[in-house]
Amino acid sequence: MVVLEIVKGFIYLYAGLIAIMNPFGAVPVFLSLTTGISLKERIEVARRTGITVVVTLVVFALIGQWIFSFFGSSVDAFSIAGGILLFKMAFEMLSGQISKVKISEEEEEEAEMITLGDLAIIPLGIPFISGPGSITTVMIYMAKSTTILERVAVLLAILFASATAYLILLSADGIEKRLGRVGIKVLTRMMGLILASMAVQMVINGIKGAFGL
Repeated sequence: MVVLEIVKGFIYLYAGLIAIMNPFGAVPVFLSLTTGISLKERIEVARRTGITVVVTLVVFALIGQWIFSFFGSSVDAFSIAGGILLFKMAFEMLSGQISKVKISEEEEEEAEMITLGDLAIIPLGIPFISGPGSITTVMIYMAKSTTILERVAVLLAILFASATAYLILLSADGIEKRLGRVGIKVLTRMMGLILASMAVQMVINGIKGAFGL
């Protein structure tokens, strides 16, 4: 029964991270930023992006508890704030747009002048895929994990979600050809709906914990 709950938690977090990262929405940006380079170089950018994402999220998941302690913030307060942040992202995604919480138009324009090595880290890895929303989420889930198995499940969810994002970027050309810009926008809206429900639940859980309901 305990193992089943941990598996359910893993699946829920994995699905939530995919919705927050929205790697399908990153496909047009990835292709535009890597225009004119060889297939080998594009694969290398995708690989470095995946590594950046997994390292960033794992580090924040592991040090999240210390961050809460340092700033004197409770997990429940952070959960409410994180839920509000995720809902803002979800609202923008439901409109078929890339969330400005992740990257602004000015940052996207500046990214075109960055070298390929740096491009994989900023802005693709951070903050486009592993942005404030996903960082906040893994910190909260890790902080609420009480057993080693639960913590391992959080780390595995991060690893699987990062690997999924990497594979999607690796297949960016084929995905754009099959789905087109319209199809990607539809997927973004679907991810936004999942994210909105997750954000509301996060706020509810935070309020329950803060007021002992």
